[in-house]
Amino acid sequence: MSSALNSSSTSSDQNNNSAFNSTESTTINVDPSEVEKFNNLASEWWSNTGAFATLHEINPLRLNWIEENVKRGYQNAANKSAANKTAEQGLAGKKVLDVGCGGGILSESMARRGADVTGIDLGTENLKAAALHAEQSQLENTLRYQHIPVEELAKTHAGQFDVVTCMEMLEHVPDPSSIVQACYELLAPGGVCVLSTINRNPKSYLFAIVGAEYVLRLLDRGTHDYAKFITPAELDKMALNTGFVRQDIIGLHYNPLTKRYWLAQNVDVNYMIAVQKPLV
Repeated sequence: MSSALNSSSTSSDQNNNSAFNSTESTTINVDPSEVEKFNNLASEWWSNTGAFATLHEINPLRLNWIEENVKRGYQNAANKSAANKTAEQGLAGKKVLDVGCGGGILSESMARRGADVTGIDLGTENLKAAALHAEQSQLENTLRYQHIPVEELAKTHAGQFDVVTCMEMLEHVPDPSSIVQACYELLAPGGVCVLSTINRNPKSYLFAIVGAEYVLRLLDRGTHDYAKFITPAELDKMALNTGFVRQDIIGLHYNPLTKRYWLAQNVDVNYMIAVQKPLV
């Protein structure tokens, strides 16, 4: 399937999008227990009341924020050079990689906005659920999935994507900095990367674990490990060390009484950051 990511194999790509390919790797940047945890929930990815109901609820917010930052990033690039990807199109026409795509909730929504999307994940059952739903949604021509570590993909497809997203994944891997580095390598100059994760502090423990997993039961117990949470300063340092330029940061908030999600500047718990790969 890695060849399907090349522009020279478009016709083959369109004929095989409904499935996904598996690439064996010796990479150690994976926690098998984390992969198994989400594989066991694969049947619930597209249930609005299942284990991933929260992701369905927040997806419009994060999708719009991603697109806003893609427009902003490409406008910045256009101001510095003759960019071949116009800012006003947002995700439309962009080649997008969704790292840790799970069952494809975000991947599908970006494809519906006109992006050409590749989703990668290490959970085979997740990818089966994603590929099946993409086929049912008739998105085979603009959406495909692959079972491959992002570091492996970066070795063969460096600089081939306009946008890279990595959402709710960094807090589940042993070495998040390696993921950030691979995202940088996969982006074309001027490309935009959006990352999301959970801050590490007493408030995030109370809200993301005690509240979300035990009290409100928005997530299954054991979904998160507090020790793997990442502060904005730590993630910012990872991004800057790879060569990214800061673009924006935002927090995601939830009111359990009104059951409303919204974005705000406070990044104490869940947050997203957008960074850009310099043109030179």
